[in-house]
Amino acid sequence: MTIPFTHINRLYIDGEWAGAQTHEDIINPATEEVIGSAPVGTLEHAHAAIAAARQAFDHDAWPWLKTSERADIMRRLHAALLARREQIVALIVAEVGCAQGITNAMQVDAPLAHFLSALEHAAREQTVQLPVESTPNFMNPTGPQILGGTTVIREPVGVVTGITGYNFPFLLNLSKIVPVLLAGNTLVLKPSPFTPFSALLFGEAALEAGIPPGVLNIITGGPDVGTLLTTDPRIDLITFTGSETVGAAIMAQAAPTLKRIHLELGGKSALIVRADADIERAAAMAVAILSVNAGQGCAILTRLLVHNSIRRQFVEVAKAVAKHWKIGNPADPSVLMGPLIRESQRTKVERLIQSGHEQGAKLVHGGGRPAGLPKGFFTEITLFDDVDNAMTIAQEEIFGPVGVIIGFDTDDEAIAIANDSRYGLNGGIETADAATGFAMAKRIRAGSVSLNGGTGKMTFAPIGGFKRSGIGREYGPDWLKEFTQEKSIFYPVGHNSDYFISAHNRR
Repeated sequence: MTIPFTHINRLYIDGEWAGAQTHEDIINPATEEVIGSAPVGTLEHAHAAIAAARQAFDHDAWPWLKTSERADIMRRLHAALLARREQIVALIVAEVGCAQGITNAMQVDAPLAHFLSALEHAAREQTVQLPVESTPNFMNPTGPQILGGTTVIREPVGVVTGITGYNFPFLLNLSKIVPVLLAGNTLVLKPSPFTPFSALLFGEAALEAGIPPGVLNIITGGPDVGTLLTTDPRIDLITFTGSETVGAAIMAQAAPTLKRIHLELGGKSALIVRADADIERAAAMAVAILSVNAGQGCAILTRLLVHNSIRRQFVEVAKAVAKHWKIGNPADPSVLMGPLIRESQRTKVERLIQSGHEQGAKLVHGGGRPAGLPKGFFTEITLFDDVDNAMTIAQEEIFGPVGVIIGFDTDDEAIAIANDSRYGLNGGIETADAATGFAMAKRIRAGSVSLNGGTGKMTFAPIGGFKRSGIGREYGPDWLKEFTQEKSIFYPVGHNSDYFISAHNRR
């Protein structure tokens, strides 16, 4: 069966499809079969994409359209994507290897909902009128005072580089395209080499929606292309979603040209399970969260901080749930967890699991590869108990379905452990005492915290990191502000200009 969008063998530059001399096979991580051959961009493609984006921003109409006019075009983009929804789901299942339940809800439907939310927020008036005030006329101190006001407007930043990861590619690509373009910027998008088709499909939708040439450009390529996109002086802002290490490198590359940076990076988020929590619910939820996209999610709760009085029961329930969690090819709709993206990622996960053994953690479930799956990059849901927060498995982002269980005796101890991390992306608290849980949530140094499971979905609130988990926020009512800059316009009211003229004439 042909996988949707894998026929796209060109790059999208300046509103047209551009051919590539080199192509690279893209494989299904569950079967290791080739699903398509993707174009590989070069420095020449990157220069062309930057030039097109620069032209569209500096000389064409897009930045100066009314927000409502841009929103009308972007609504057509949303409609084009929605019409392709089933095809996008099929692509994600094959390209990412994500289970169908997660793919439908989190990989496709949530991003499309965020798109609509951004359109609603874009309709809000962004201009701020400051109070009119009187001030002395410095050119005529003894004369009448000046009556003046200030209007604060928001303008697009300019040309933006968007670089995205492989784990939630449709979401990540959309989360660059939508706010960047709605705010009036132009974009050069570079996706992960593992999931190029989830980005290139936006070229088809953009053509259908009538997005002007140069406003959206989609290219692929190696480290040389990435370096150009983060260093070229024609780029004004970089928005990146991926690892902490690459994020730090991008900041260094952007520094000489003082580019603005927007980063959504890694996490090692903690779930605190208090003594009064519903043990069965908390343990089942913890396993379910670990399994999301085989643990390949920056906000996944992987440190399980459990009150020592209930820790043994929690471990037993979690083991039982994990034992019956169906792992396999997500082409089967009954599968709950698919594979890791590539063998290199599985090797990393297995190396970190081995470090857990070596440092004295107690393996209570998993730790290896599931039986009966000789093809694909599968790994078991793995649970360690008796973990010290200083261990490597408690500090490093594993990016696999590995949970570490850490005991605590007091709320203060739990908060201290949760905050003892260089990351600060997400957190969770399970408790029967919602008021205490809310007070604890405010003490966790993370960009978001879910109390008793939160709303059960990714809401339209701002999401982002503290510490080394990132800079800036995505989603929510102020999403577009990340890609704009403020300008204050000062002006006299009434006949104030006459005061300057008369003062000048008296000199």
